[in-house]
This record gives sequence, structure tokens and C-alpha cells, in this order.
Amino acid sequence: MGNTKERILLTALQLFARDGYEAVSVRNIAEELGITKGALYRHYKNKRDIFDSIVERMIQIDAQRASEYQMPIELYDEMSDAYKNTSWEDIAEYTVEQLKFWTEDSFALLFRRMLTLEQYRNAEMAELYSKCIVEGPVSYTEDLFRELIKKGVLKEENPRQLAVEYYAPLFLLISMFDKQRENEEYVEILRNHTKRFMQSHGA
Repeated sequence: MGNTKERILLTALQLFARDGYEAVSVRNIAEELGITKGALYRHYKNKRDIFDSIVERMIQIDAQRASEYQMPIELYDEMSDAYKNTSWEDIAEYTVEQLKFWTEDSFALLFRRMLTLEQYRNAEMAELYSKCIVEGPVSYTEDLFRELIKKGVLKEENPRQLAVEYYAPLFLLISMFDKQRENEEYVEILRNHTKRFMQSHGA
């Protein structure tokens, strides 16, 4: 049962990333898998249930990765001490790993493509896209930088301005990957960016 449920989830995500969430029906998913709609409904109540499971999986993956790289898992208000204790070295390493993750991990890559397709057609998808790939990471970085400024690691500057400046190359390189499919060069560019950023803004 577990294997079938997983196959449904991954197949649905592949179709959502290719055709868009709105364009894909439960029938489409079942046909792609070679099963009946009835068989699919034994695992998921409807298409929305599949989508919610995809989002939940993404949240779990994101939390697990953050933990692996000694990065805060929750928002600042929920675990401020974790932000205070995060080092610049951890942030720099995690930044490079985020580029690899969003461009190399099959689940993350498909999830991002789905949101990219749907953000202009669906307000909820647009909000999720912003939370995962745009505003969310910027706010997360802003909170991290605010603590680094307090500790004297970064110069006394506007933490949001610094966060936008720092995150912009990562966002751009992720977008460039979709066109060029080249990652090694981009990883090196981003790694150099983290070094140059600290040279410019380190206290």
C-alpha cells in the first residue's frame, strides 16, 4: 500500500510540474499510473489531498535539511535562540547547498516548477511560491543577519537590505539553471559570492 501511495504522490507531482495543478485531474493521474480512480481514492480523498501531501512532504524535507546543516527550522519568534547561535560559516554552506537542492533534488525541482507554473493563475500557489522561494528565504536571512549584526560578525547595516543583496544571486542562479542546466559553474559563482559578501559586509 505504501509503495502505491508514494507512486501516486510522485506521479501527481510530475504531472503538476509539467501541466500545472489546475490542468491535471484525478483521472489523468490514475491513467498515468495505469490504475483506476477507485484505486487512487483508496489512498487519497481527492486531488487536493494529494497536493496537501506534497506540500507536507516539502515542509518535512526542508526541516530535515535545515537541521542537518545546523540551521533554524522554525520562524524566528518560535526559536529565536537558534538564530542567535547560527554561525556565518553555517549560513554560507547552507546557501550553496540550497542551490544544489533546488536544482538537483528531483522532488524539490518538480515542486518548484509546479509553483512557478501556477503562481500567475492561482493566488494560493503564488503565496506558496513567495513563502518557499522569494519572500520566505529573504525574511529568514534577514533574521539571521540581524543576529550576526548584534554579535558583531556583520557591520551595522539594514538587515533586510543585506538579506536581499545576499539572497538575490541564489534566486537568479536557480532561475538560470532552468534555462542552461549547468550547475557546477553556478555553485562556484555562489560560493564566491558568499566570500565576497563577507569581505564587504563583515565587521
